Amino acid sequence: MKSIKPNKQRKELYNAPLHRKRKQIAAHLEENLLLKYDRRSIPIIKGDTLMVMRGSFKGHEDKVVKVNVKKRNLEIEGITMAKADGNKIPKPIHASNVLITKLNLTDKWRRKKLERNLSEETKKEIEKEAQEQIKEAEEERKRAEAEAKALEEKEAAEAEKAEEEIDEEETDEKQVEEKPKKEEVKPKTKTEEKPKEEKSKTTPKTTPKKKSTEKKETKTETPSTKTKKPSTPKTTPKKTTKKKEDK
Repeated sequence: MKSIKPNKQRKELYNAPLHRKRKQIAAHLEENLLLKYDRRSIPIIKGDTLMVMRGSFKGHEDKVVKVNVKKRNLEIEGITMAKADGNKIPKPIHASNVLITKLNLTDKWRRKKLERNLSEETKKEIEKEAQEQIKEAEEERKRAEAEAKALEEKEAAEAEKAEEEIDEEETDEKQVEEKPKKEEVKPKTKTEEKPKEEKSKTTPKTTPKKKSTEKKETKTETPSTKTKKPSTPKTTPKKTTKKKEDK
């Protein structure tokens, strides 16, 4: 930074590209690490263990969870703040308020940078430490996968139990619905039998009416036949009377 004016310094700081901002997120090393790597500071990455040197969380030491390059702040495990609604969120911390106590050596490019201008003994120590960290990371990954599988199995078992309970409730509801239907069928049969009996009772009343009509019909028919029979004898006597009168 060439300019002495604070307005130009702030402008260059906030308008810097990401590759420069990434280098600016650096912190001092502890004395042991300073003597070992012959460096005063180094950029922070995820997995480094840090100690907070200022603020309300002074003395807190834990691993880095996230590095936000755009906002140039860090998120450390165990450092949270409460919102108005009661939810807890990670509290961002600036890199200038932190001291590096242990480095994450799983990245081979970082190891190469650290091993520059160092003795072979220190290089071997760095490689051994890196292998140990890689093994620990693999074990943690396996544990996390096992825990995730266990959680998935539990959730699947709970879902199956819930489905079985729902099926049982549905079957119970169906059985309860079928029972009243069966009970309703019985009175229907009784009601159907009653009109049949009524019909049987009413049938004898209708049958005599039919007989009466038949009788009436027969009665009406009989006089017609009787009238026809005497018609013939009536004609004969008329003729005889006429003949007698002629004589």
